Amino acid sequence: MLNERNIFLVGGAVRDELLGLPVGERDWVVVGSSPEAMRAAGFRQADPEFPVFLHPETGEEYALARRETKVGEGYRGFVVDAGPDVSLEEDLARRDLTINAMARDAEGRLIDPFGGEKDLAQGLLRHVTPAFVEDPVRLLRIARFAARFGPFGLRVAHDTHRLMKRMVADGMMRELRPQRVWQELYKALGYAQPWRFFEVLAACGGLAELLPGLAAQMRPGHGGTAAAPAIEALKRSVALSEAPDERLLALLLASGETPDVAAQRLGMPPRLRQRLQQARELWPQVRELDRLPGRAVADLLDRMGGWRRDGRFEALLRVFRAQPDAPARLDDLARAREQALAVDSRALQARGLAGPALGEALARTRREAIESTW
Repeated sequence: MLNERNIFLVGGAVRDELLGLPVGERDWVVVGSSPEAMRAAGFRQADPEFPVFLHPETGEEYALARRETKVGEGYRGFVVDAGPDVSLEEDLARRDLTINAMARDAEGRLIDPFGGEKDLAQGLLRHVTPAFVEDPVRLLRIARFAARFGPFGLRVAHDTHRLMKRMVADGMMRELRPQRVWQELYKALGYAQPWRFFEVLAACGGLAELLPGLAAQMRPGHGGTAAAPAIEALKRSVALSEAPDERLLALLLASGETPDVAAQRLGMPPRLRQRLQQARELWPQVRELDRLPGRAVADLLDRMGGWRRDGRFEALLRVFRAQPDAPARLDDLARAREQALAVDSRALQARGLAGPALGEALARTRREAIESTW
């Protein structure tokens, strides 16, 4: 059996409880134990090469306390020591931010060797030790935490910001794999203030390695973040949709980034690359919507897939609505589509139309409905 006095609740669960947020996943650290002892207590090792175990009843993760030594490049270039001599403080010291380096013991007492509670109160995202610079993923993680905890006013501490600039200058952004970038970015897009992810990376110079078009919009000489059309599009998209896909498409469309750049540097999946390509192809015509005649509006609805009822048209419309220069008649476009969809195919069938002839008649009648009301 494991000694409960050697088991500690750590990380995000402690942080979120201090912030008054609901606690989701709970992670635990076990001090002074071994893989053999964990397995003997009924725990199942989640990864044969890593000292993390799953509780036999709750399924929660219990990790052996460990220290890490940097031996190579990238976020995998570490040697892990999870011996029984590793202390809780050593385990907490390897974490990225002070707000994530707190623990509670079996009696619920807070263990906070690096001042995470104080930094929470002061609204600071601060690194734990200078070893922060050893892992390039931390550039993304701190940007993601800025997005997640933006409503709480958390900001990057000045000394941490200096370390981040040094990491970018040393080329560490180029060590990141696109798949890892995508994981952090996609999480950030689901938060209440996703634009802070990009603001933090822009401030330290890292955004230019990911999205050069957006970084150019956010340079001080171009008006800074407040004047960046892409950031404005993202903020508007947040008010329109909770879907991370739509928020990203709104941002990228306004930034001018090409689908190839976004896919290559962000690890964006093919489904979103295709949707971004579609939005870019349609946008020039959509921008002129206020001046389009009815026939062109019908053509536009065809290209937008307006006759499907799978939600993709509405999602694309929200991406366009989020653009700072969105045309005034987007609501009219949605109404024109509904009027066209209201055309009763059964009435055409009653006239003996079927097959291709029915399809042609349906398309013609829909166009007439649009042209007569636009």
